[in-house]
Amino acid sequence: MMEEEKKAAVKAEIKFLAGPQNRWKELQFAIKVLFEFIKGFRALHFVGPCVTVFGSARFKDGHPYFEKTEELAARIAQLGFTIMTGGGPGIMEAANKGAKEAGGRSVGCNIVLPHEQQHNAYLDKWVNIKYFFVRKTLLLKYSYAFVVMPGGFGTMDEYFEALTLIQTRMISEFPIVIFDTKFHADLIEHINLMKRELTISPEDTSLFLVTDSVDEAVAYIQKNSIAKFNLQPEKPKRPFRWLGEKA
Repeated sequence: MMEEEKKAAVKAEIKFLAGPQNRWKELQFAIKVLFEFIKGFRALHFVGPCVTVFGSARFKDGHPYFEKTEELAARIAQLGFTIMTGGGPGIMEAANKGAKEAGGRSVGCNIVLPHEQQHNAYLDKWVNIKYFFVRKTLLLKYSYAFVVMPGGFGTMDEYFEALTLIQTRMISEFPIVIFDTKFHADLIEHINLMKRELTISPEDTSLFLVTDSVDEAVAYIQKNSIAKFNLQPEKPKRPFRWLGEKA
C-alpha cells in the first residue's frame, strides 16, 4: 500500500472518531469497515485453529524476550496450532519466526500505519488491515488461546479485550498466558487490587496463568484448549475457486 493511502486511512479513522460527521461520510466509512472485515475473513478463513501472541514491536532479535517468545511459539506450533500475531516486528516477529522454524504455520494481521509497521519475513499468510478495531477483532476471532508477552499500550489493550470477552462469556473460556512474572508484576498487583476492591469477581483471576516457564505455558494451553475443547486435526477446508479463495 502506498504511503498516501496509509495516511488517508489513518486520517479517515481520526475523523470518524472525532464525533458526528456528515451522514453520507459515516455511511461511506461503515462500508469501508465492512470491506475490511470481509478482506480479513477471506484471508484467514483457512488458517486453522490459532494461538495469538501479543507483545511489543520494539524488542530486537537477540533480546531475551525475543528469544523466549521464539521458543514458546515453536512449542505451541508443535501442538498443531497456527501462530497468529499482529504481523509486525519485535515480539510478533519472534513468534512468527519460532512457528516457521519449527515447521508450523505462521500468519499475521498487520496494521497499516504511515511510518511504523511493516509485516515481518516469517509469515505464510498475512492481511493488511487499516483499522485497529477491525484488526483486534480478527486476532481474537480465530484463536483458541492467547499469549501475552512483554509489551506496551497496544499489548495491554489486546490482553484486556480478550480477558473482558472471556469474563463476560462473549467468547468461550479460552486460556490466556501472561509470560514473564517480573515484567508483569505491577499489572498482576493491580488486578489483585481490583479483586480486593470487588471491582472484579474473585474467580476472575483464574482466567489467566502467569508464568516464566515455557513447559507450564504449553501444558496450560494443551489442557485448557486442546483437551477442554476436544480439538482435532482439521480436514483441509475446500476453497471456493469461483470466489477467488486460496487455502
